[in-house]
Amino acid sequence: MTATGVGISFRETMSGAFAMGRTDPIAGQQAGEAAGSSLALHATVLIPDLDRLLNDPDHPGTLAGSIESSLFGGSVAGTTGVFNLFNPSGQPGLKYMVYELGFQSGGTAYYLAGRKEVRDSSPLDAWKQTTTLYTRLHQGSDATGTIVGAGVLSLGVADLIRMLGTVSTPGAADATQSAQAIARFGEFFLGQMWDSYGVHLKRA
Repeated sequence: MTATGVGISFRETMSGAFAMGRTDPIAGQQAGEAAGSSLALHATVLIPDLDRLLNDPDHPGTLAGSIESSLFGGSVAGTTGVFNLFNPSGQPGLKYMVYELGFQSGGTAYYLAGRKEVRDSSPLDAWKQTTTLYTRLHQGSDATGTIVGAGVLSLGVADLIRMLGTVSTPGAADATQSAQAIARFGEFFLGQMWDSYGVHLKRA
């Protein structure tokens, strides 16, 4: 029995300094730190079909969840979401992990577009690159809207441990098929990481 038709799902929380009125994530992070304003993305990632994730160059999935920030009065449920794992950027040596979530607050539609930037670089950079989400907040229902806020969110060690405990395999018929799906996903993830960082180990 193979893992064909089986999906992967997990929950992930990233948080960090964030500010309205900024368009650059680093500038938003700095302004948010100075003002004491932050934002958290509580995401549930669903990869409905593992085979499609592995074979589609964009490595797509879906994302649901909520935004939590005093800037929006607390927790706000998302309305639509996008997830891509190791998405080609069009630039040599750069891939994106894409997390996007639309929501509404105060009668206004917003769209949080975030991406982790995985570059061909030293393995020492791997942790930071795969746990740092550069975010821009757009007004409207997608990432074409005007940027009205920005910041940098991150995944801490404790958050990572909690995330690993949420991994499930929707569609798996039994424990064996579930284990096969998790193994295939792990093999793909590590293979992509090796593509980005392994060359530097070979040169060492």
